[in-house]
Amino acid sequence: MSEVKKTSRGRPPSTSRDVVSQYALQLFAHRGFEATTLDDIATGLGIGRRTLFRYFDSKNDMVWGDFDSVLRRLDDELRARPVDLPLVDAVRTAVIESNTYPALAQADLRIRMTLITTVPALQAHSMLRYADWRNVIAEVAAERLGASAHDLVPRSLGYAALAASTAAFTHWVEHPGEDLLKLMDRSYRLMAAGFDPARFGR
Repeated sequence: MSEVKKTSRGRPPSTSRDVVSQYALQLFAHRGFEATTLDDIATGLGIGRRTLFRYFDSKNDMVWGDFDSVLRRLDDELRARPVDLPLVDAVRTAVIESNTYPALAQADLRIRMTLITTVPALQAHSMLRYADWRNVIAEVAAERLGASAHDLVPRSLGYAALAASTAAFTHWVEHPGEDLLKLMDRSYRLMAAGFDPARFGR
């Protein structure tokens, strides 16, 4: 892999959240997450180390990028599903739509998900992010069911949806030639079918 390019020396000492995250991802992919320091990222961007903390609280957060926008997009898609659509189908289609990205953005997504699924140092941090994602599912499901997000059914759906999504992402990371959205669709349909061999193929 070629060396990650530094920003121009003439660049003003300011940047954006997206630029920081994208540059950090490239360094993580090239050098490894543990081997990349905050100083490496700051130097490459032509900014001070302290400036990085205006955009992200930690190196771990840089891997996730603007995760709040991911949660908002998922919430919007869930609420856009027809009310007569079965809940499991609503979640499946909303998750797929919220993970539909342009081809160029998929390269960063692959780096991001590779790090999240393979770097031990990110696992504890990932649990916090996963909890936020599950809660979006549970809250919308609870509204549809007239229940609390802490009730068993909405909570179970949140956990099941996370498992289906994580399985699809992990398989996609390990098999670069496969289509992420097709994997997600299949993973959710397997879940909905109860993994009954009579209802799905190999």
